[in-house]
Amino acid sequence: MTKIGLISDTHNYLDEAVFRHFEHCDEIWHGGDFGTAELADRLSAFKPLRGVYGNIDGYDIRSRFPEQQHFTCEGVKVFMMHIGGYPGRYTPIAKMQLLANPPQLFISGHSHILKIIYDEKIKCLHMNPGAAGIAGWHKVKTLIRFEIDGADMKNCEVIELGKR
Repeated sequence: MTKIGLISDTHNYLDEAVFRHFEHCDEIWHGGDFGTAELADRLSAFKPLRGVYGNIDGYDIRSRFPEQQHFTCEGVKVFMMHIGGYPGRYTPIAKMQLLANPPQLFISGHSHILKIIYDEKIKCLHMNPGAAGIAGWHKVKTLIRFEIDGADMKNCEVIELGKR
């Protein structure tokens, strides 16, 4: 079993509560818009870190993280990109990737809107953890914590860090 802490859109702000909420996680996945390499360094010093760069990220992040990631965690194929949309409203690039190489889990960020939606058409769970930073229009900072156990995704928890 792998315990995942999912975060996105930190925009160079890292709430100290993230470390407490992700203390028992095995990995942290970041859906883009880190802000700076220093923020990525703090997360990667704490737990193994996977991520993609977002539209606000500069060369320091883009040189370390790809625009898209396809990987397998236990028995789950995962596709991650920052600007991907959501079921029924995928971006053209995300839709092309989702149909060409169907994952069981699609992770995106960008919207600052926390969403967990199962796409029945392509048999894929979509997760967007919302925004954990203080920049943007969201009202509450959010994270997701969940587990992958073989081919099962379970014990999903939405975490609110308080008002931005």
